[in-house]
Parts: sequence; C-alpha cells; structure tokens
Amino acid sequence: MATVILVRHGRTSANASGTLAGRTPGVRLDETGVGQARRTAERLGPVPLAGVVSSPLERCKQTAREILRARPDDGPEVPLSTDKGLVECDYGDWQGRLLKDLAKEPLWSTVQSQPSAVTFPGGESMATMQARVVAAVRRHDAAVTASHGDGGVWVAVSHGDLIKAVLADALGMHLDLFQRITVDPASVSIVRYTGSRPYVVASNTHAGDLSWMAPSPQADGEEAAAPQDAAVGGGAGPA
Repeated sequence: MATVILVRHGRTSANASGTLAGRTPGVRLDETGVGQARRTAERLGPVPLAGVVSSPLERCKQTAREILRARPDDGPEVPLSTDKGLVECDYGDWQGRLLKDLAKEPLWSTVQSQPSAVTFPGGESMATMQARVVAAVRRHDAAVTASHGDGGVWVAVSHGDLIKAVLADALGMHLDLFQRITVDPASVSIVRYTGSRPYVVASNTHAGDLSWMAPSPQADGEEAAAPQDAAVGGGAGPA
C-alpha cells in the first residue's frame, strides 16, 4: 500500500485566540500560519507526490495550495482534491466558544479521558469522526496504490483531532488514548499502510529533510516495493 503524509493546516487567528473554530466558515491562516504552511511546503518539495487531498475548509485548502506552489517547476502536475471525510469534527454547540470556557463544562473531562463516549451537543460523536476520517484516508491510500504502486506517496491536509485519530488507528490505540498524541499546526506525520499493518513513520514533525521519501532508483524491470514486515532490531533506515 501507499504512504500518506498527514499535514495539519497552519495556525489561524482562532487557534491563536484559543477559540474552537470547528466548521465556522471563513477561518483562514494568520500570518504565522502562512509562514508555517510555506515551511512545510518546502519540506515536501523533494517528495514525488501522487496527489494532495484536503479538508474542504479554507484553512486546509490554503495550506494545500502552499504545498502545490512549492512543487518543482519541471515536475509533474500534482492533482488537488477535497474530501468531506477529512473535514473538521462537528463540535456542535461548542463551535466558536473559547477553550477556557469549554474547560468548565462537565463534558470536558470526558473529552480528555474517554473520548469514545463523547457526542458533542448538537454535533458529532468522536467515534464517528474517527471512523469517517480513517475510512477516507484508507480509501484514498488504496486508490494511490492502485495507480502508483506501493511506492506511491500522497498528502492529506486535515485538522488536529482528525490526524490524531488516524495516528491512533495506525498505532492500534483505542480512541480513549488518542489524547496522548500531539499534532501541531502545519506539522507533518507519516503513515505507511501495508497488507499486514500500518506503520507510523513519523509524528508531529516540524523540521527535517524528507527527500528520503523519494523512491530509490530501480534496475530495469524492477518495481519499487515497500517492505511488508517489521525490521527486527530496527533496520538500517532510509539511505
């Protein structure tokens, strides 16, 4: 199976003010967020991408467009699409409120300790959120594998809780443990899916060379294939 690079959108004014934006329309990257998105785009520049799939919310589409602007001029065109499966959790009545006020709500402690039991008032359950985003990521990953082989790499631009949910699934963690994962604005996390299990290659990275994700040159007639089994002892890592 292919490899997905999970990118959270850059910082917004809502993030900076401690407001739960949710699906509020018109929430865009602030100046810091634009800079974060551009730095992430530069990191992804050397990586051959089969496609970029974004949440339909503007802050994610802005981040996705920065990723595409940083592509090499002589490289192949990278398609951009949106998928509602990657959209922010529907926080219902919590949307638009300050986090410091939400922390006083009785439901807050359940969000922290038992998210699988949480349904936001007037909104979505966290279990439903995880199920839809994992299904969307796996569906796109299978499509990239079918068109580009096991060496295919693609980008999903989404939101903090959704990327945490995908990482928890890949790690085999119960949703109730996903608050142990941190996903910062414009961070890069990487999951490689195989027939036997997913592999979490990176989580919440902010810097570092990603050119190692480009497939190694193959001999004539030889196809690049990602290993399906775990390397006992840790392996040699990328060249």
